[in-house]
Amino acid sequence: MKSKLMVWTLLAAGSVFAQFSIGVRIGAPPPMRVVRVQPRSPGAGYSWVAGYWYPVGNHYKWHDGYWTRPAYSGARWVEPHHDGQRYYAGYWDGDRGQVGHNHSWDRDRANRDHNRDHDHQ
Repeated sequence: MKSKLMVWTLLAAGSVFAQFSIGVRIGAPPPMRVVRVQPRSPGAGYSWVAGYWYPVGNHYKWHDGYWTRPAYSGARWVEPHHDGQRYYAGYWDGDRGQVGHNHSWDRDRANRDHNRDHDHQ
């Protein structure tokens, strides 16, 4: 009985001390790419989001600049940045608070806006 109690105690103590975590840091992104000419705005109410690097797994991927509509009226784009230790994603900010950036939201909304604009011509 004592040996079983001893085994259970050792197993319980071992499981407490065996917990660990692994964090992957990929460092700062590469320098900005060559500045490209900003295309003309597609219309009123659009904001330009300049190109930027963003982390994907253990490397960075470039996202070209593009025109999009803000998350809500009056929102301004806060560019993504790296402070030397950590990456901070871009987001929309304004009097209604922050709205995180979603690449598919931009693409889907741009397609919807493009189709709507062409339907009304």
